[in-house]
Amino acid sequence: MSKGKYNNPFSATFNGIAQIFQKQERIGKLSESDRLEGKTCMVTGANSGLGYAIAVQMAERGAHVIMACRSGIPEAGERVKMESGSDKVEMMKVDLSSFETIDRLVEGLVHPLNPPPAGETGAPEIDILVCNAAIVPKQSRKTVNGFDEMFQVNYLSKFYLVNKLLQAGVIRNSEFAGNYDQNKGPSRIIFVSSESHRSGQDIDFDRLGVYEEYTIGKTISLYGYFKLLMTTFANELSRRLNKNDKIEVAVHALCPGPVNSNIAKEAPGIFKPLIGLIFKIFFRDPKTAAEPVMYFACSEEMGENTTRYLHLMAEKEMDERSKDPASGKKLWEKSEALVGSREKAVTV
Repeated sequence: MSKGKYNNPFSATFNGIAQIFQKQERIGKLSESDRLEGKTCMVTGANSGLGYAIAVQMAERGAHVIMACRSGIPEAGERVKMESGSDKVEMMKVDLSSFETIDRLVEGLVHPLNPPPAGETGAPEIDILVCNAAIVPKQSRKTVNGFDEMFQVNYLSKFYLVNKLLQAGVIRNSEFAGNYDQNKGPSRIIFVSSESHRSGQDIDFDRLGVYEEYTIGKTISLYGYFKLLMTTFANELSRRLNKNDKIEVAVHALCPGPVNSNIAKEAPGIFKPLIGLIFKIFFRDPKTAAEPVMYFACSEEMGENTTRYLHLMAEKEMDERSKDPASGKKLWEKSEALVGSREKAVTV
């Protein structure tokens, strides 16, 4: 089992505070003219916290926003419409602890119940996908697919969802669907990662996906380990989608810094009052924390590049381990095998 730099809620929380006060050089700033009209954006975990703020800001900039969530339907979507002043907002149900709900989500995109508006044909295409949903459980839990819930939600289901969208051609690409459209330009996939991806041990491929019991003491270090998996996947995904120096899908990752959200809702009761107070006083509000996501989504430069990484609004290199092609290839193959055996994995 992975061990990392942060082994309890206090060390992780105080490190988050330190990140806010580090002096960093900003990469740039969006202007009012950086718009998303004509773009369809999907945000996972958009019913609260960071994902909700991203949905509001994308709608404000003119995007058609799909909020992919497991709860808050339709109330969260109605609030986004009111706050953004846009009615181009819809919600679709997905629970990343279940591959079957991902299947239904993609099926709903490919074969929508409602016919397309006049003048439009075919299934909607996603121009910008933000993989935001994540959990920090107080202990291990097994999903209906037989995996640890945090492993599946924070990594494996992202692998599954992205692959399903690419294979269905919902995200335009040549590699999996053969439907890349040069006239429409590159799509974008944005992963909400964390600086904690640097803290986990090296990927243990032999035990990838093996269910093991743990408590809150290991949750924090495992959170960073699963972020390393996701960031390694992001790099390998870009290598497979973008060949011969041609960008078809810009793949990026970021750390929004510590966000005042409900992600620590399962923290032990003894810690909750202090953590809640610290979150409220020191952590960034979701609207501010959404800035690097919006920069990746709107900046023209970021559509012409791939595998860039932002910490807050400062550009950094990802952890070297995540950029290793051999590790990326092995992780992809192991993940494919885990996803392919999901029916066998139920309740082992």
